[in-house]
Amino acid sequence: MTLPAPSRTHQKTKRPAQLFRNLNAKFASIPMILTALVVFVGGTTWTVVHSFTKSRLLPKLDFVGFDQYERLWSSNRWMTSVENLLIYGVCSLVLTMTIGFTLAALLDRKIRFEGVFRTIFLYPFALSFVVTGLAWQWILNPDFGVQNVVRGWGWTGFAFDPLNNPDIVIFGILIAGLWQGTGFVMVIMLAGLRGIDEDIWKAARVDGIGVVKTYVKVIIPMMRPVFVTALVIIASGIIKLYDLVVAQTNGGPGISSEVPAKYVINYMFRAQNLGQGFAASTMMLLSVIIILVPWAYLEFGGKKRG
Repeated sequence: MTLPAPSRTHQKTKRPAQLFRNLNAKFASIPMILTALVVFVGGTTWTVVHSFTKSRLLPKLDFVGFDQYERLWSSNRWMTSVENLLIYGVCSLVLTMTIGFTLAALLDRKIRFEGVFRTIFLYPFALSFVVTGLAWQWILNPDFGVQNVVRGWGWTGFAFDPLNNPDIVIFGILIAGLWQGTGFVMVIMLAGLRGIDEDIWKAARVDGIGVVKTYVKVIIPMMRPVFVTALVIIASGIIKLYDLVVAQTNGGPGISSEVPAKYVINYMFRAQNLGQGFAASTMMLLSVIIILVPWAYLEFGGKKRG
């Protein structure tokens, strides 16, 4: 027996009823929505508009077209910053995801003292980037860090001084970033692994499928949303990289470890060139959008198609 379709009158009366449901929650969300519109959307629009002006010490609507962007992309300091961010970003994404997932997979095997290991791996994430940068500045210092310790063991020819070498200084910063961020990614991955049904592992063992092949063929595809979320979190942290660089090298030697966020801060508050700082921050915003749009498509576009 087929049920009659609801009439249009019934649908019209149902919509206002849905509109007035949970009024308390909707009223409570108004301040948050207004704050997001005024602070984030308004501030972003204000920044983008003033990036086309020749604002110096104070912002002023004296438009100069794309002059600030032409000057930005012809600056050797900015190009070095972008290059450093690309190197740091690619290495950080690959290594953080790989190491984080590997540690999570090992902890997921129900090893002894799991809580102790989880705490040890996650502890660096509780530290600020400034503390992490200063700690690794001491560890990588050739006079009393790794190089000095190894030479004290008898290897007098050993050399490890990345923070004073312009060619590899960004990798010295990468070491500190991996040490701090890998534990957080490990926790995200471990939560995803704990959500996998135990019956899948039992079925894989019955079929004689190895552990590594089970991870590659079954577990990792099932954890796609977890990987996407971790990827977005890591990428957003990479784009705003600033504290580690200032604490470890302050952009040196020379400008060899400059990053875009430091470029923005220097031009807005030290060089007193707001227009150039606004142009650089707009390019950083564009890079964030480039990351968020594919993430939104993967997260919500796929669900809509399903």
